[in-house]
Amino acid sequence: MEFVKESEPNTTTMRKALLVINCIILSIGNCAGPLMMRLYFIHGGKRVWFSSWLETGGWPIILFPIACGHFYRSRTQPSSENKLFFMKPHLFIAAAVIGILTGLDDYLYAYGVARLPVSTSSLIIASQLAFTAGFAFVLVKQKFTSYSINAVFLLTIGSGVLAMHTSSDRPANESNREYVLGFLMTVGASALYGFILPLVELTYKKAKQEISYALVMEIQMVMCLFATGVCTIGMLVNNDFKVIPREAREYELGETKYYIVAICSAMIWQCFFLGAIGVIFCASSLLSGIIIAVLLPVTEILAVIFYNESFHAEKGVALALSLWGFLSYFYGEIKQSKENKPALETEMASVPNRQESV
Repeated sequence: MEFVKESEPNTTTMRKALLVINCIILSIGNCAGPLMMRLYFIHGGKRVWFSSWLETGGWPIILFPIACGHFYRSRTQPSSENKLFFMKPHLFIAAAVIGILTGLDDYLYAYGVARLPVSTSSLIIASQLAFTAGFAFVLVKQKFTSYSINAVFLLTIGSGVLAMHTSSDRPANESNREYVLGFLMTVGASALYGFILPLVELTYKKAKQEISYALVMEIQMVMCLFATGVCTIGMLVNNDFKVIPREAREYELGETKYYIVAICSAMIWQCFFLGAIGVIFCASSLLSGIIIAVLLPVTEILAVIFYNESFHAEKGVALALSLWGFLSYFYGEIKQSKENKPALETEMASVPNRQESV
């Protein structure tokens, strides 16, 4: 999927490099984000709206790369073409609406993580891939190949295999009602974010201006700003601002580490959101969903290492299925690009001939 016309090979190479960088950023946020959030809850944190706020509250960080891009362009482009912000009003409104939905998704997800172990919440979130695939087909007319269908199937089966041991993962101090409610909230978060990813891609396609990576960062900032606004309202209603100082003093790891966990969590979640919409910009919402799903077993393993969660044989099988699905998708992409390359070269070679005949 391309949003701007690319006529130079260097531009294509840069786009591929940007895709790799965003995949790495997404991987960091997707694996470390749930672990940091769970760290807050298991050591005495209880404020769900505050935890939701941390998912997008680090949005001012995005101002730094935006400012760096502005200073770089000021040296390489005329001042009349150099702007700090490129977003037009209609795109701002679209990003704001997506941001409000993201804020609601933040709360649903944080509530689930507060009630469920990382391994359980992560496997539920893996079902997001099925929602992403379905909404991508409806909203952006995503084309599926046999390889991408196989990848979605394998990754979905992988999360299903993990579900075999969820009954033994319920925390001892939680009631069945709290566990079920956390389960349902996480399913809701999975479905809603599966809708948000294709919606971002649709926004790119319908934008009445050229979409550059600088504009992608602006969209990310506006989305997180409005999502943070939703969570701030929730914190005000729930009196979180009054309780946070006391909660920090009573935190099991100490008051200082309480704020360190909060700050690190806010920074890491920015990696997740920027990486997710960056992958959509460079490729598609389906690929973004696939990367999120394939990292599920990695999060599972990290949860076993850091939080001593149990590791069953099913988790190893899920890891193998996820890697298989991931490789299947990329093999299909590489094969398709090789098939399209000769046709593209033939079309480009025919252009001079048509011009001569004219």
